[in-house]
Amino acid sequence: MTVTTLCEIFFRSVDTYRKAEHLRHKKDGAWRAISSAELLVAVEELSMGLRGLGLEPGERVAIVSENRPEWAFADLAVLCAAAADAPIYPSLTASQVAYILKDCGARICFVSTPVQAAKVAAVRAEVPDLVHVIRFDEAPEIPGTLSLAEVRARGRAALAADPQAVRQRAATVKPTDLATLIYTSGTTGDPKGVMLTHSNLVSNVLGAAACVEGIGPEDQTLSFLPLCHSFERMGGHYWMLHQGATINYAESVEKVPENLLEIRPTIMLSVPRLYEKIHARVMETVAQAPPLRQKLFRWALAVGAEAFARKVLRRAPGPWLSLRLALADKLVLAKIRSRVGGRVKYFVSGGAPLGQEIAEFFGAAGLLILEGYGLTETSPVITVNRPTAFRPGTVGPTLPGVEVRIAADGEILTRGPHVMRGYFNQPAATAEAIDAESFFHTGDIGVLDPDGFLRITDRKKDLIVTSGGKNIAPQPIENKVKAHPLFAEVVMIGDKRNFAVALVVPNFVNLEKWAAERGLAAASREELIRRPEVIALYEGLVAERTTDLAQFEKIKKIALVATEFTIEAGELTPTLKVKRRVVERKYQDLIDRMYAGGAA
Repeated sequence: MTVTTLCEIFFRSVDTYRKAEHLRHKKDGAWRAISSAELLVAVEELSMGLRGLGLEPGERVAIVSENRPEWAFADLAVLCAAAADAPIYPSLTASQVAYILKDCGARICFVSTPVQAAKVAAVRAEVPDLVHVIRFDEAPEIPGTLSLAEVRARGRAALAADPQAVRQRAATVKPTDLATLIYTSGTTGDPKGVMLTHSNLVSNVLGAAACVEGIGPEDQTLSFLPLCHSFERMGGHYWMLHQGATINYAESVEKVPENLLEIRPTIMLSVPRLYEKIHARVMETVAQAPPLRQKLFRWALAVGAEAFARKVLRRAPGPWLSLRLALADKLVLAKIRSRVGGRVKYFVSGGAPLGQEIAEFFGAAGLLILEGYGLTETSPVITVNRPTAFRPGTVGPTLPGVEVRIAADGEILTRGPHVMRGYFNQPAATAEAIDAESFFHTGDIGVLDPDGFLRITDRKKDLIVTSGGKNIAPQPIENKVKAHPLFAEVVMIGDKRNFAVALVVPNFVNLEKWAAERGLAAASREELIRRPEVIALYEGLVAERTTDLAQFEKIKKIALVATEFTIEAGELTPTLKVKRRVVERKYQDLIDRMYAGGAA
């Protein structure tokens, strides 16, 4: 059966797979399963309960919650009521939540915890359209809210009188109907509500299924990227439902390493930061090993890299390489894979550029990262590498039915069923983003190779144009540098300046170990980064990792920053991308001091 709406994906999933473990979450220290039958009942009861509260087709419902089973219940219940939802990042402030609630006109809002309920309560007077607040947590009771159980109980009674009511309403949903408003992270001004239809998201699900085959009901995935984000929403939620894979909700971002070992996923979606951290931990462990073990590690990784390079070219390894690879795998590479559970078929990376060095490290260890590319406005995937056709350093060929064109200035344009309907209540912004030929302007710069693999070079707005007129794409250079385990973040600066500099956030766990081994005492991180030995270390590492760059691309000066970037401080988006403009404003004095001495 060819599905055309997200409602059809849901019903097909529970009717076809009939699993004992459709969803799983951790509660009171143990993993608890939700069967296909329980998922169906939860969604249908909640959908009828929402209709009992007055939810009409086409209306919007907000969801302020972390990843958990109730998020899935709420989303699917809203869709099956022929309405649309507007997920809100739980990390947002009360005023940011109020902006989205007002903009989308939600009359109903789900909240996960008392913390999220308090945010909505604090701004409720500013949102006169909001009538009902439904909390996921049963306790404590909060005045002016309903519990999920109460709403489900209302729906249960209505469903008993008309068991087919939810399926009948869901059958009225058209592919062109609005499914969700996903608000952009607001790196430039107020967030905009991206209008995605059922057909937008379904086209992406079917495209992903066609490109990455072999995912089915025996598979396990660990969901930890925010479901508010289009990447996890399409890939970790709808795609997994479509394939029948069991969705396991991570306890938190901090608990992901622990949950990986418990769940042992077979497929997982992530942004590059997770892969960078795993790489850094492995390299840190190796650095502390005896010289002989370090030599063994380097040999095994080199063998794995040789085998991976042949795999990229679709060539068999040959008997001698196969023999060495089997030994390298037994002694070293399998231990790297065990850090992520030992069963991963594929990692999928999106949301930000993945450093080629990181992709090749994982590939050498026998862990294939399928890097893709897209935006919220494109549902989100435009291109993705395939298990049978992949090239590290690229984001792969287009999904079926998707067009990509490179504009005269290098900007990536795309057209197809994945492109959003537009920005909610913002016709001028929509017209600016989607041209008369229906091509969406991504704002990214890239090139297509002769085989149709897309390579992203940078964000159009992030390109550095020096005072000498030279163009520098900072992201590949930053990725090259921060692949070293002593780096956490690198932000290049240089627009309208005569040379490039960088703000560097050290990986303080690794730096403090390095300093302790050398007897370098410091009372604080601020004092540590001012030590001449530390400054010399980072200057040397930056120079060493950028030797192959053109002279104008090289980072001539660096400034170490003592505080890690966070979402709460506004330096990172909820999907962990650096907000360059925010960082530049915050550290303007530090940047000015780097340039004060003149040419480097």
